[in-house]
Amino acid sequence: MASLFDEEEACDDQMLVLQAQLDTLLQGQESINSSCNFTEQALSHGTEAEVLLVKKQMSERLMELARQELPLQPGENDQLDFLVETDGLKKSVHNMGTIVTTNAVASESVATGEALRHCVVGVPTSITVTTKDKDGELCKMGNAVITADISSPDGSKGEGEILDNKNGTYEYLFTAPKEGTFNLSLRLYDQHIKGSPFKIKVIKCIDVSQTSDGMKKRLKSPGSGHIKQKAIKRPASMYSTGRRKENPIEDDLIFRVGTKGRNKGEFTNLQGVAASSLGKVLIADSNNQCVQVFSNDGQFKSRFGIRGRTPGQLQRPTGVAVHPNGDIIVADYDNKWVSIFSSEGKFRSKIGSGKLMGPKGVSVDRNGHIIVVDNKACCVFLFQPNGKLVTKFGNRGNGDKQFAGPHFAAVNNNNEIIVTDFHNHSVKVFNTEGEFLLKFGSNGEGNGQFNAPTGVAVDVNGNIIVADWGNSRIQVFDGSGSFLSYINTSADPLYGPQGLALTSDGHVVVADSGNHCFKIYRYLQ
Repeated sequence: MASLFDEEEACDDQMLVLQAQLDTLLQGQESINSSCNFTEQALSHGTEAEVLLVKKQMSERLMELARQELPLQPGENDQLDFLVETDGLKKSVHNMGTIVTTNAVASESVATGEALRHCVVGVPTSITVTTKDKDGELCKMGNAVITADISSPDGSKGEGEILDNKNGTYEYLFTAPKEGTFNLSLRLYDQHIKGSPFKIKVIKCIDVSQTSDGMKKRLKSPGSGHIKQKAIKRPASMYSTGRRKENPIEDDLIFRVGTKGRNKGEFTNLQGVAASSLGKVLIADSNNQCVQVFSNDGQFKSRFGIRGRTPGQLQRPTGVAVHPNGDIIVADYDNKWVSIFSSEGKFRSKIGSGKLMGPKGVSVDRNGHIIVVDNKACCVFLFQPNGKLVTKFGNRGNGDKQFAGPHFAAVNNNNEIIVTDFHNHSVKVFNTEGEFLLKFGSNGEGNGQFNAPTGVAVDVNGNIIVADWGNSRIQVFDGSGSFLSYINTSADPLYGPQGLALTSDGHVVVADSGNHCFKIYRYLQ
């Protein structure tokens, strides 16, 4: 088939054929006219003798004309069409590129990272930018136009680049050239995001001076959006009874306490974690049938609990909480009740006997009610401290109001109950009447996904911190369930984290069950 560019050539070829036919016809016409004229002249003007002389010549000429075959039909047809091949055109247009857009708006997008406070001269540093739409929901696709500019008052510029994680989060990697205070502008579509511009303190070297809580500063962003941790078995550390492992650069870990064993400061399958307003950290040491108490800086203080199945004894403590009146509340999975102890560890009473099937996590709401997550019955109970049942909600299933092996609970500033739904790989929020409000999370390894969530806590801003058991990591969400960041645990990975709490000095404490220790992480609120 001739292309559009060959149209003229094809037309010329057809014209040549038709022109040759026309020439033949014209020649034939001329011969006929000539013979007719000759015959007419002879018959009109010739004598009989002259006619007889040319009769033979005229007869032969007329017979020759009769026998002559002339092309009576054109040797070509009149078709000369242009056919459009759209399939190839469509493919070419498609391969030219794609249309890219996002719903991200600067006014709702946020930046997180310890580097927003301080960083070190010459050390590559990361800040996570999380994009959100107008409703504050996480944008889950990349390609947003983010720009960054970091400079000091004297005009010194820092080198940096933006990495797109293709999931709605971006990493700004930069290196400060000198010490001092730098201004960092983070813009989305040329508009400052929340909090921008930021003032960043850059120090000359790692600051190992002791802070008020005796810890060293660490200078890394709390988790990058592209980190995906898997459960990795690590040898148990020999750090115990308050000995610290300090990581000023590697990650957010401040220190860890514990190793496998039955002595003070040693654990066997630690589960729940609680923190008191008086600077105490409490650990439910499940297989050692006791609760151990430490100071915020990891110093062992005391422990209480005797193995047994009578009131006041512990068979399998899994959850622990501190009541505003100072009492210590312990969920006992195997005894199927909740024990209440004084702040010194003296047994006071038990509640839930005959109602609970397998209590796992415990918490306390703003009204002083004791929240019990029944892992086996797949429901949540609310009790008064005297044991009177206030309400109960949930049952087994995968619906919004149902649970599949729920683990722990926390309470936010609105007195809403946040429950980790282990086998449904989600976190669900209810009011104190048990009415479902929202849920977030799905099964997977991406940002905002879970592989069986366990511990949960809420900070003063309403952000929700969740221990992701199967993925061995800690994720941070805002109050509506939008992913914000990770707590960076990469230098000393977690192995099956369980309970989680916020200490009175603003750190995150998590039960690293598989490593038989608890860990304290710096947390940027």
